[in-house]
Amino acid sequence: MRRVVVVLALLALALPMAAWADTITFDNQFGTVSMSNAGISSNGAELMQVAFSPGSTFTAGPGHALGTVRYTTGALLTGSLATGGTFSSTGSTFDITGMGTWARKLTGVKGPVSLFAGSFEGTIDWTFDGKSGQKSFYTLSGKIVGTLYNGRVVTGYTTQNITVLNAHQGLQGIGHSTGSTTLSLAVPEPRTLGLLGTGLVAVAGMFRRRRIKG
Repeated sequence: MRRVVVVLALLALALPMAAWADTITFDNQFGTVSMSNAGISSNGAELMQVAFSPGSTFTAGPGHALGTVRYTTGALLTGSLATGGTFSSTGSTFDITGMGTWARKLTGVKGPVSLFAGSFEGTIDWTFDGKSGQKSFYTLSGKIVGTLYNGRVVTGYTTQNITVLNAHQGLQGIGHSTGSTTLSLAVPEPRTLGLLGTGLVAVAGMFRRRRIKG
C-alpha cells in the first residue's frame, strides 16, 4: 500500500509542475551584422547575460563575455533593407554558445558549449525604427525553435536592435546589433494535462479495486 501512495503522490505533483513555463533570457551586445537582400547574418554578438526564471542570473564582467550569439535569416521576402519588410526563415540559423567557468558548471562540458541550436520559424520581421543624425535604426524579430544544451526542445522569440551608423556603412550592408532572446520551455497543452489527470484517476481506481478484492 505504501508503494501505491508514493506513485499517486508523484503523479499528483506532476500536474502543477507541468503547468509551469520556465524561461531563459539571453542578452547580447557589441555584434556586427551583414545585410543584403539575400539575408541578414550576425558575425558573432557577445553574450552578456543569461537569466533563468525562476533561477539564477549570470552576468559578464567588464571586458568579458559569457559566449556568442550568431544567427542568419533567409532571403528578403517583402519591402526593402532601407524601409523595412520581412525575411524568410528558410535556411536560417540561430545559435548561442557558452564559454568559461559558468558554462562548464551549468552543462558539465569543458570548453565552448552549445547552449541553444536552432533556427527561425515563420516570417521574420524587419522594421525601420527611424533615424537620428546619420544613424538609422532597425529591429529584426521573430520566432525561433531549437534544442537546449540538455536536449530539451524549446521555442522562443528574439528581438535584435540593429544600428547602421552612417550612409557609407548602409551601402556596405554593415550594422551593429544588440538584442535579447527569450526561450520558453515547452508546456503541455490543456488536452495533455487533461489526459494526465484522467490517467491519475484511472490509476487510483485500479489500485482501489485491487485493495477491495484483496
